Amino acid sequence: MDLKWLDDVLILLEEGNMTRAAARRNITQPAFSRRIRSFERWLGTDVLHRGANSVEISSALRANEPELRALNNRIRDLRGKITHFDPANSTISLAAQHAPVFSTFPDMAVYAKLRFPGLKFRLRPGNLRDCVTMFLRGDASILLCYESETAGPLSFGDNILRVLWGNDLLVPVVGGGLRFSVREDGTLPRDAPAIVYPEDSYFGEVLIASERAFATRVYSENPFCETALSSGIKELVLAGTGVGWLPYSMVHREIECGDLISLAHELGQEQLKIALYADIEDEVAMSLLDIWNAEARLALKE
Repeated sequence: MDLKWLDDVLILLEEGNMTRAAARRNITQPAFSRRIRSFERWLGTDVLHRGANSVEISSALRANEPELRALNNRIRDLRGKITHFDPANSTISLAAQHAPVFSTFPDMAVYAKLRFPGLKFRLRPGNLRDCVTMFLRGDASILLCYESETAGPLSFGDNILRVLWGNDLLVPVVGGGLRFSVREDGTLPRDAPAIVYPEDSYFGEVLIASERAFATRVYSENPFCETALSSGIKELVLAGTGVGWLPYSMVHREIECGDLISLAHELGQEQLKIALYADIEDEVAMSLLDIWNAEARLALKE
């Protein structure tokens, strides 16, 4: 459909006369009449009642004038958004599990700012269920989350695109004075205190499925504290209050400098994927996923 046809029809409704409407459109009356017929062919029905000596506007067209005006405005607004689309001046909302907010998002933000310096983010952290709810409700344009090998990808419709930022590991660590309780063979006493995840939290479900020691109340003889907040677990472990399971990306610096000791060689580790989800109709979100996906592929090649 040619947008000028809508303008023609709206002018005709205002003037109520073909000759005056044609004059306002700065074209001849026959040319104006041909454009109205083109609109009718697109619409699939007549909007004028043409008699031998008169032409009358149909009551259906008059009754739907408000809808026609609203449609005309929406189309022009959409055209302007597409024409002047600039993700660099957008604000985008991102729902993320608490752990990747600390372990992953900072690096992602750096790459995004390099490409779109004016881009702004609104972070909405939460547990996985709350993040999925925010994403599906439209409160967030992008979902950032961990995926375990046992659970696999989240199930969304064909309109949702999934890309991977990278891989991570969930590892058991110990710090502070509790480091000196680690035996020469790398083990800890079974009654060592633990900072555990709730069984209904995402990491809790992953770790309890693998029966990991010091991870949940079920497999810990001395659960000192229970929390789903990974950043809180990290601080408690660094203070030496208990063993904790944390994403490797969140603690690798502390392990390298000796503030934390990894117990993965003795207690095992859990493989994790870092996944991003976005609606394919969201231009800004898709632009960001393209950037992050490209960086992830480049990192794999290196």
